[in-house]
Amino acid sequence: MAPSTTSRIFAGLLVVLWSGRLYAANGCFSSIISFGDSIADTGNAKYLASISDDVQFLCVPPYGQNFIGQSTGRCSNGRLIIDFLAESLGLPLIPPYFDIKGSGSVVALRQGVNYAVAGSTAMNSSFVEARCNGCVVINGSLEVQLAWFKQSLPFICGNTTSSG
Repeated sequence: MAPSTTSRIFAGLLVVLWSGRLYAANGCFSSIISFGDSIADTGNAKYLASISDDVQFLCVPPYGQNFIGQSTGRCSNGRLIIDFLAESLGLPLIPPYFDIKGSGSVVALRQGVNYAVAGSTAMNSSFVEARCNGCVVINGSLEVQLAWFKQSLPFICGNTTSSG
């Protein structure tokens, strides 16, 4: 019987986590930049829901209740794979982009940032809404996440001066 896609992904993740321990011991990684959907979102959807009154389920238990005793915006009652990956690399947990953006902390951006948004799609949200007949789609598509990354890239790299 051939292994399922899920078991292959899980096995691949275990290899990454195991090899990450080797690299972390050598100090090769100083931060994690994350893109994705609910499997990696550490709180961006919670922020977007708070300003649009959509997707409020992320703001109440059980979401995050076993993580730090409060709703974290994670689609889990505890840690996510990205949290375990950061821990295995000896890095701090990756804060959501909107937490860092709200605090204005440039140092936090250099320590890693998570652009993932629960419910995001690879296609632009207008494309999905046009085919979904009235579905509420969070505007956190991969295109939007990459735009946030592009805006914060000078701060991540430590080059905040404009060149013209």
